[in-house]
Amino acid sequence: RKAEDNYRKSRSNSLGPGKVHMKRKEEGKDEMLGAIAKKAQTGIANTVGKALAARGMTTMPTKNMEGQKVPEVTLHARKGGDWHQINTGSYFAKGKTVVFSLPGAFTPTCSTSHLPRYEQLAPAFKAAGVEKIACVSVNDGFVMESWGKDQHVNKVELLPDGNGEFTEQMGMLCDKSAIGFGPRSWRYSMLVEDGVVKKVFSEPNKEGDPYEVSDADTMLKFVAPDATIPPSTLLFTKLGCPFCAKAKALLESKGLAYEEVVVGRDVSSSALQAAAKAATVPQIFMDGKLIGGSEELEKHLA
Repeated sequence: RKAEDNYRKSRSNSLGPGKVHMKRKEEGKDEMLGAIAKKAQTGIANTVGKALAARGMTTMPTKNMEGQKVPEVTLHARKGGDWHQINTGSYFAKGKTVVFSLPGAFTPTCSTSHLPRYEQLAPAFKAAGVEKIACVSVNDGFVMESWGKDQHVNKVELLPDGNGEFTEQMGMLCDKSAIGFGPRSWRYSMLVEDGVVKKVFSEPNKEGDPYEVSDADTMLKFVAPDATIPPSTLLFTKLGCPFCAKAKALLESKGLAYEEVVVGRDVSSSALQAAAKAATVPQIFMDGKLIGGSEELEKHLA
């Protein structure tokens, strides 16, 4: 202890009274700036919290829209490098439309399950009289367009609710600030007929991001109770492979959607061998079960 005191004393003497004063002044300045920054952060957090509260947001849905008209707002979408304005009143005015909404593009459950399954079951929905399938998310047009390209979506239309207006009027705008998302949509699906909300499947009021009832299979069973749920189909293919082309044509003739994984582009040959225990293509999986090549697929679908 004595040694420490002697060191500090000698250090102060070497700096001189003026330098010691300046050092303490700088330290005080740093503390003051730190206090100001902390106060500013608290103020920003409080301001954001008040803004979200002013919009009536909670962490759960606030109302049920069944039997009511779909909110009419203007959405700003990006297609082919241009802006497209979508009036929801006109978009939902005629026919049957299935809508599903999710917390955000590129997020795990949304990208691996929610969107892909609706894309996959699109032919079955069409056979049941559904004219359009739309996905709504509180994301801007650029993000939604990029997500659609990344997911190779061509049957589901992605509707960007960048300002959250549609979602707010649906009573589904929720505060996701705890995970840094800000205002986002609760996960739900709905059937709209001639502009009126006929049915809503809203996820249960649980903390986190439940995914139990807004899935494509649940909605299809509601729209067409007797419909046969098509299998989840995955194809391993290679570019220029005639047997792969034959397998894809067969699936398309049966109205079966599929996901294609190109060996050498999307995965390696080692991945194919690990999954199918085979080196040739195509290799077809249905509902997780290996069917085999194009000949085996033809026999399976006969």
